[in-house]
Amino acid sequence: MDDVKLLFASLLFLLSTGCQVGYLAKSAYNQLSLLNQRVPIEEALNDPTLEPSEKQKLLLSQDVRTFAETKLKLNVKKNYSTYVKLDRPYVSYVVSASPKWKLETHLWGFPIVGKMPYKGYFSEKDAKEEADSLKADNFDVYVRGVSAYSTLGWFKDPLLSSMLRYKDHDLVNTIIHESVHATLFIKNEADFNERLATFLGNKGMELYYHAKEGENSETLKLVRNENIDEKKFSEFITAEIKAMENWYSEQKEQKEELRQSRLQEIKTHFTETVKPKMVTESYNKFDTIDLNNARLIVYKTYLQDMSDFENLYTLAGNDFEKFMIIVKRLEKHDKPSEGLKELVVELKKGAAQ
Repeated sequence: MDDVKLLFASLLFLLSTGCQVGYLAKSAYNQLSLLNQRVPIEEALNDPTLEPSEKQKLLLSQDVRTFAETKLKLNVKKNYSTYVKLDRPYVSYVVSASPKWKLETHLWGFPIVGKMPYKGYFSEKDAKEEADSLKADNFDVYVRGVSAYSTLGWFKDPLLSSMLRYKDHDLVNTIIHESVHATLFIKNEADFNERLATFLGNKGMELYYHAKEGENSETLKLVRNENIDEKKFSEFITAEIKAMENWYSEQKEQKEELRQSRLQEIKTHFTETVKPKMVTESYNKFDTIDLNNARLIVYKTYLQDMSDFENLYTLAGNDFEKFMIIVKRLEKHDKPSEGLKELVVELKKGAAQ
């Protein structure tokens, strides 16, 4: 009942802002409906309709949440201690957008979390309607289904049936990723928050499999290779995003065929120079997607320039808990990405003395 009371208190606050009242009320209703479907993991394990592989993932989720709390010192609370069986493949659908002739993030403003580079809907139909409205205003749009999300500690997030479709190591990564959000989330800084969670989700996943299966683990070898490939892709897409921003600023004529040709160059560059160096299939389909500014913006949010996080992690002695303690110093920083760079410089100076 505590979550339900909190939800209604939050809804009253949201409605008092007069901001996106219909959207917020509908989202609150759907969140309440989701919370009301929760059952304890122990009860879900006795559900005869669940496949053995799904029950195995339920058990895995409990082991990961314990690891995240006790070893990584993340704020897990009672998240993922309950289960919800959805009647759809995704829990929500997220809309991202960018102007067609400027690689700029379209932001939506929300109470509590501030400005965000995406807007979520529990209904695919509602998400597509939002996308159609943005397209009519000459935006590039990207709509994607989401299997998991964090309420940032406001509610006790359940494990969702949509998450059981993940591979085991992806489920491990997701639970750690979302637990990072519940531990540290800076208002109006979604890009920083998502990059931090992406970075630590990868690091935490490696630590989990090293602890559970040992240095010679085949799973550990796989996740390390996937993380290496993600680093290669991050470096590639970071350079491409910067080049694309420059290209837009230099254009005198706004001809769509020119723009499409330039977007195709990014995929061709990937095929010719990056894909041959990949050792896993993580990004195999990048050169086949319908690339537009909105999809580039999503890559920018989650993967652009992870080098400062990597540098800080090294300076923290490759210690997850110590890294988290240091990065929490940025919680009140007006510009945490700049603050991160300052931390790296500060720690390098300290190490040199």
